[in-house]
Amino acid sequence: MSYLDELNESQRVAVENIHGPTMVIAGAGSGKTRVLTYRIAHMMENKIDPFNIMALTFTNKAAKEMTQRIGEIVGDGEARNITMGTFHSVFSRILRYNADRLGYPSNFTIYDTQDSKSLLKEILKGFSLDDKAYKVSNVLGRISSAKNNLISPDDYSNNANIQSEDKMSKRPEMAKIYRAYAKRCFNAGAMDFDDLLYQTNVLLRDFPDVLAHYQQKFQYILVDEYQDTNYSQYLIVKKLAAVYENICVVGDDAQSIYSFRGANIQNILNFKKDYPDFKLFKLEQNYRSTKNIVQAANGVIARNKDQIKKTVWTDNVEGDKITVVRTLTDNEEGRVVINKIFDKSKNEGLGYKNFAILYRTNRQSRTFEETLRKLSIPYRIYGGLSFYQRKEIKDLLAYFRLTANPHDNEAIKRVINYPKRGIGATSMQKVLIAANEYGVSFWDVINDFQTYPVDINNGTINKMLDFATMIKSFAAQLDRLDANILAEEIAKTSGILKELRTDKDKGPEEVERYQNIEELISAIQTFVEGQIEGESKSLSEFMLDVALLTDAEEDNKIDPDHVTLMTIHSSKGLEFPHVYLVGLEENLFPSQLALNSRTELEEERRLFYVAITRAKDTCTLSYSNSRFQWGKLITCEASRFIDEVDDKFLSFETPERMGGRSLNNRGSSFDRSFTGGLNKSFTSKSLKPINSINSKSSIKGSSELEIKVGYNVEHDRFGKGKIIKLEGADADKKATIFFPNHGSKTVLLRFANLKILDF
Repeated sequence: MSYLDELNESQRVAVENIHGPTMVIAGAGSGKTRVLTYRIAHMMENKIDPFNIMALTFTNKAAKEMTQRIGEIVGDGEARNITMGTFHSVFSRILRYNADRLGYPSNFTIYDTQDSKSLLKEILKGFSLDDKAYKVSNVLGRISSAKNNLISPDDYSNNANIQSEDKMSKRPEMAKIYRAYAKRCFNAGAMDFDDLLYQTNVLLRDFPDVLAHYQQKFQYILVDEYQDTNYSQYLIVKKLAAVYENICVVGDDAQSIYSFRGANIQNILNFKKDYPDFKLFKLEQNYRSTKNIVQAANGVIARNKDQIKKTVWTDNVEGDKITVVRTLTDNEEGRVVINKIFDKSKNEGLGYKNFAILYRTNRQSRTFEETLRKLSIPYRIYGGLSFYQRKEIKDLLAYFRLTANPHDNEAIKRVINYPKRGIGATSMQKVLIAANEYGVSFWDVINDFQTYPVDINNGTINKMLDFATMIKSFAAQLDRLDANILAEEIAKTSGILKELRTDKDKGPEEVERYQNIEELISAIQTFVEGQIEGESKSLSEFMLDVALLTDAEEDNKIDPDHVTLMTIHSSKGLEFPHVYLVGLEENLFPSQLALNSRTELEEERRLFYVAITRAKDTCTLSYSNSRFQWGKLITCEASRFIDEVDDKFLSFETPERMGGRSLNNRGSSFDRSFTGGLNKSFTSKSLKPINSINSKSSIKGSSELEIKVGYNVEHDRFGKGKIIKLEGADADKKATIFFPNHGSKTVLLRFANLKILDF
């Protein structure tokens, strides 16, 4: 059977159209990746040279899966000749090949966020700037935004509007910081992630011969998730496609959710303006979700004005209605959702890998984690500390980075005295001052104290020179030894293995650190064995792969049968049989920060659409009437997005203690008892907390009124708080109460004279 026979009619015509500007609008679960993969295979079957094809994705995982599938159709050898990968990985290799044009070493370091923040902290300290006014994350975000809009430090300084914005935000020194940051990165032979795109634009702009070369090389360009491209990515693709215009973009404007990263939905909405003779194909059949889920999602996203119209449909079963669960508190929401997962897993014999909990912000994970741990349910939080961000791994990687690029200041700072060599912070501060004064790297200084004199003693100078000699010995073997052999040599000679081996019997954490180093060496061995004839097996090549990894693409060696917890943003592109979308409350989702304009609200609605369409079989929405935020208990209203889902696709549930039926008792009719038998007036106003106890009731003694965990109370001295624990009985009954302004306090109820506010 031909690979074309595996496609439906809409998919097939999109695959067979291989010439000219093309846009494929792919609804959720419509087989977008298959179309992109088969289109490339079909191009090669029609004698298009794979060396002339460039395919850009947003994850390394997607690129590898596509290469593998194409290889099954046309052969592995030919598939490997396609230039395929993420924007950052593809253009980082182009930059390495042309680095000398821009004044960078070919083995330039790629700084991650931690490196960039460390450098910025140093710069802020050097300028004696208040780190509260100039928060590092905000400063880095401002610089990132400038680079994504191709604004150089000079342009930034000379732009009156930008300067005015910085003054209004009380950061008038931003231009000076940006200039210093760019200079320090350049002196260290380093680029951050934004530079990989910014400097590619500079390369193509300033060197016409380089642009012409790649225009001829990449005669066919394909871009996945085009709705997520930013201005910098858009310009690169537009320049490269300008000669042949054989450009195919695939995406879904309804899933454009990354504006905070610079993504511009107008790139996909205005494709027809850039290429007036383009061909449009729509993939509208959803193969993932039930009819109820698909139709509910359609009804919500139809409210957005800025969109390319399409009608997503499915031949799948009708399926269960979307369940809406209301709880009193965020803690109760955690317990209810996890208990539902536990019950469904046991009753239906489902592995935990079938369940995902999605939330708007990372901080919401706590209540769910607590219940998961109590029930001993395995789980994984995506976006937590990844393998390559652990201290021992970062330490050894710093040695690898220095081996490839000894001018890497951040790597030198990290390991020049690890393991300890007697090189103190004061001595390094003097090296830093000298390097800044002469406009050179730390490496230049510690290799030539005669040219760059520093006021430190001879003993410390000799220790620094010994360190430099060791790094030079590693560098001399960089192109001679395979990555795994050199990595083991560095781990031993640097003293890291000895340092960790000494700690090996101290406890499980120390053992794990040593094992993590072993795992890193194993990963390098796997990398070397995976390289084909002619491909580099050097440590430099491995480091490039590591620098471009994302957290979600790492295998952290945990039980594969686990509940997944992640933000909705992180879930894009994934699917799960059973999805629990939690925290659906006004000002949380949609976010309070996204209610200033229709554009912002529409992106929040697209985020809601993405969340619902991750579900294959069932989808549950939950919210609570009250929630602790920043130490304060706030009253919550149900999200407007619940109201935007048509009633016929919803089933409402409420815990029995709130006057509703059992959570496990589902039916086709709506249980609206907690909203007074509403029809479509399911509005936020009708969802205030229910008070079954008169406000301001006094507790003079434990026998007069039964008080429960979760009640909101008022204390004469500490003010308002929430009961989080009860212990003891009768006259000795105690309550632990969390007071936002005083922390947790334990009081004896018979003397506390508490007032119940609500529960």
